[in-house]
Amino acid sequence: MSILNKLQDRSGSKCELCASEENLSIYKLPPMPVGTVDDSILACGTCIDQIENPDNVNVNHWRCLNDSMWSEVPAVQVVAWRMLTRLRAEGWPQDLLDMMYLDDESLKWAKATGEGLEDEHKVIHRDVNGVILQAGDSVVLIKDLKVKGSSMVAKQGTAVRRISLDPENEKYIEGKVGPTQIVIITDYVKKL
Repeated sequence: MSILNKLQDRSGSKCELCASEENLSIYKLPPMPVGTVDDSILACGTCIDQIENPDNVNVNHWRCLNDSMWSEVPAVQVVAWRMLTRLRAEGWPQDLLDMMYLDDESLKWAKATGEGLEDEHKVIHRDVNGVILQAGDSVVLIKDLKVKGSSMVAKQGTAVRRISLDPENEKYIEGKVGPTQIVIITDYVKKL
């Protein structure tokens, strides 16, 4: 059974955040998603767009978290915590956060992207030109890189899509080059 089928079974073929039945796809939670049922949710295009693009957020759309934050699925709880944390200045999200409980492992996962930290405490990843990188961005390699632990060489000009960020080191990002998930130093990439 594919991951999509498992997520559809788990969610009843509805967005696990807002219960929409349209434009559903797999959303792999950063950082460092493996792409399993445990680190993914089934979400609609609207939710995914607003998660990945903070400028597109419609605060009222996220009132759905009043229900979905109680999900028994850790990945759904993590996304709910992140979005409520992002929106907490609105007032009502802070009330929901005060009621929400995450176990220590899920809370660590939720905080791994830096959501909820003040700007001066966030780890900021920058490409070779100083442009800020965010989880989900695409980058291109600016030089050939040998991949440690394999005979593979990632060639200059290779695009790495949907990167994830190391929450503790601003120099490390992860992404797939071909079928291989690798760690890349930000000094060797340029944002697309």
